[in-house]
Amino acid sequence: MESVSETKTRCGFAAVIGAPNAGKSTLVNALVGSKVSIVTPKVQTTRMRVRGVAIRGDTQIVFVDTPGIFKPRRRLDRAMVNAAWAGAGEADAVLVMVDAPAVAAHGEGLAAQDSQSIIEGLKQSNRRAALVLNKVDGMPRADLLPLAERLNDLSVFEQVFMISALTSDRVEDVAAWTAAKMPEGPWLYPPDQAADIPMRLLAAEITREKLYLRLHDELPYATMVETEKWEERKDGSVKIDQVITVEREGQKAIVLGKGGRAVKAIGEASRKELEEMLGRRVHLFLFVKVRENWADRREHYAAIGLEYPEE
Repeated sequence: MESVSETKTRCGFAAVIGAPNAGKSTLVNALVGSKVSIVTPKVQTTRMRVRGVAIRGDTQIVFVDTPGIFKPRRRLDRAMVNAAWAGAGEADAVLVMVDAPAVAAHGEGLAAQDSQSIIEGLKQSNRRAALVLNKVDGMPRADLLPLAERLNDLSVFEQVFMISALTSDRVEDVAAWTAAKMPEGPWLYPPDQAADIPMRLLAAEITREKLYLRLHDELPYATMVETEKWEERKDGSVKIDQVITVEREGQKAIVLGKGGRAVKAIGEASRKELEEMLGRRVHLFLFVKVRENWADRREHYAAIGLEYPEE
């Protein structure tokens, strides 16, 4: 009989790809069991590949949350889409997420077009995947089954899941399928590590989430948050200085809000979550700067975990 010490472990990478707002980050957070990716209603919230670490039995799965795949128009768009396809190309398993109600309601709309382009991309690279139809809770079965049949290209998908990432309904089915795809090998991370992302970068992402949630439609797309300083203090607390970058003075006024109220509320929300995450007191200071066309400048891409795409 095989002893516990002789039990073979498995470990690998699973890329979660899909159109913007399909629920990829929500699914990764649910699979990992803690927050590793920010989640907002704003499309294209995820800009970089975020690795969340999940354990199922003797298997460690590194879920790679990727930016949404869509038709890029700007340099930043191209960097995000490149990051998503790179994540899929390096993975042992691929999950393609689809916002089921959006595609069912707008059969030829952007959500459907983006999903079809992803299927074509997988075909071209000869990658097999699982199709994950998300947000199915409350959808009439009469709408769901035809949608599954329409998207389930048998040359690409070997399994179809119908889930709700928000409520974690049937999420464990996805985890079990993914775990079975992982190759034998040693675990890459300690059992208690939930994410592979530098704390400075995760802190900036938390603030960007609060920024989106506070302003949402008012907020310009080309907005960036960077952690410029991280100072450990003798009393065990940490002082964090972050810069919110926008492209125009008018955008700066939106972020600041009347009398600075908006940026103060954003900072307060971010500070509270960071204190929960770090388990200690956080002194967070936010500064808003205007840098025209920052999204076209090479030096800013490494700061947000992206490779600079050449023309």
